[in-house]
Amino acid sequence: MLQITATEAKTQEKENAPRASRKADAHLATEQVGQRLRALRKARDLSIRSLAEQSGLSVNTLSLIENGRTSPSVSTLHQLAQSLNVSITAFFEGEQQKKRVVYQKAGERQQIVFSQGQMEKLSEGMPRLGSEPFITKLEPKATSGETPIVYAGREFIYCLEGHITYTVDGDTYSLAPGDSLIFDAFIPHSWRNTASTNSRALLVLCPLDSPDGQSDRFFMP
Repeated sequence: MLQITATEAKTQEKENAPRASRKADAHLATEQVGQRLRALRKARDLSIRSLAEQSGLSVNTLSLIENGRTSPSVSTLHQLAQSLNVSITAFFEGEQQKKRVVYQKAGERQQIVFSQGQMEKLSEGMPRLGSEPFITKLEPKATSGETPIVYAGREFIYCLEGHITYTVDGDTYSLAPGDSLIFDAFIPHSWRNTASTNSRALLVLCPLDSPDGQSDRFFMP
């Protein structure tokens, strides 16, 4: 029988704690968006059915959002904002723990380390609205591996230093400093650092689902 030592159990507990905290924060944010939507709708004396007709969304979808049962996409929030004649930020005004402006000096950004490099998160503290920007550093010969990456969303990369080669649906794109690439990420793709030194790039991930904080899973297979 496999036994887990007390030390291993504590280590596992520490590793699981941040993920549980992030999930709790995401659930709280979803509830707050729903509460703000309900407040904005009632302030305009609109029933759910009336708002559904104006926004083109179903009554069931609006009910799920207002009750914190689902997290609305950016496009859905845009539809609701237009129907209620408010800015999209109105849905997040209740999130006092979230920042509206993030200023980061070099060396102060959150580091996400993976086996062949690291990523610096540029939007730490901001509510996620469909995209996450990173500064990515790749070690020499770093590669995403043999298995293509596929996820629902879009990916943008702007090469800052070195040389990065992307393969998207069998086509190869070589990125030198100043070159950029954007593509639908449901297309099988992979990347590799083809420079003999470290390569750096601005990477913007735009997944359609809601990641649980493991943003590198959209970059690595």
